[in-house]
Amino acid sequence: MVDSESEKSTSAPSDAFDDVQVDERDQEESDTIALPSHVAGSGALDRLVENARDYATASTAENTNKAYAADWKHFARWCRMKGTAPLPPSPAMVGLYLTDLAAPTGPAPALTVSTIDRRLSGLAWNYAQRGFSLDRKDRHIATVLAGIKRKHARPPVQKEAILPEDILAMVSTLPLDLRGLRDRAILLLGYAGGLRRSEIVSLDVGRDDTPDSGGWIEIMENGALLTLNAKTGWREVEIGCGSSKATCPVHALEQWLHFAKIDFGPVFVRTSRDGKRALDTRLSDKHVARLIKQTVLKSGIRAELPEKDRLALFSGHSLRAGLASSAEVDERYVQKQLGHASAEMTRKYQRRRDRFRVNLTKAAGL
Repeated sequence: MVDSESEKSTSAPSDAFDDVQVDERDQEESDTIALPSHVAGSGALDRLVENARDYATASTAENTNKAYAADWKHFARWCRMKGTAPLPPSPAMVGLYLTDLAAPTGPAPALTVSTIDRRLSGLAWNYAQRGFSLDRKDRHIATVLAGIKRKHARPPVQKEAILPEDILAMVSTLPLDLRGLRDRAILLLGYAGGLRRSEIVSLDVGRDDTPDSGGWIEIMENGALLTLNAKTGWREVEIGCGSSKATCPVHALEQWLHFAKIDFGPVFVRTSRDGKRALDTRLSDKHVARLIKQTVLKSGIRAELPEKDRLALFSGHSLRAGLASSAEVDERYVQKQLGHASAEMTRKYQRRRDRFRVNLTKAAGL
């Protein structure tokens, strides 16, 4: 397993050169925000153009931008391999591309329906950024996608929830040094808040501490209030104090901030290699995913399974699913904590719940 603190192709050479050329063209095509050709440039206008590009980039989450960029790169290379071009958009070629993703003619594995759907969204977004419109209702796309869903769709594979006894076992494997204090706070805060891993690492101590902040914390007498700029908009998450200091997320957070001497900027940062000194660099959300998998292995959760299967069962979403599955409160409070727009979405996170508490059969007189 890669040390979290040391974060630092099979194509032929001619393909690699072509890919570089495609990337360069894609970069030129993606810089769609520019001054009209009849307007003379100036320092002030050029700065406005750069600011506009920054705002355009910020219109979607960083991970979404990365995924969409990868989608376009893959599609552009596929088009080149088929002897065509990705521009202007051709619904017929997009339909063939989706077909190749679902039933590949080469050695590549078939993609899931959800991934194919996401690829199509990525292409539509990329075309829009280049000034084109991809008609997803065109018969070449819509009927092919409908057929793929009808033939290949399967229930989504959900990650397992981390239950209360699991999270306690996981934090008990952490050392008592500075790095251990940080990781304990990450796990407990993420679990109690039902937070996404990106939300955990985007937190700042105070409001407007850093330009890349995704929210901030306020520690109060009875808990901590998190104000988050999440994928569904701004929301507040209340995390109350636990029943004991050993398992209290608020106490763990206070311990980390105190001993790391953090009173400004990112809450969760990297530490020195010896684990004794906090650095200035904000943690990546990948650290949370690695931390969960590492502590799952060390704690012996699902030890009856091979290591590979155990690692595949858990991810960053296991923290959110754990809260949704374990909190013995009215469902609407869980929905609010997770920031879901509908109760139906919250129920998808509940791995164990009383599915037949409302018995419509008896209510109908049977």
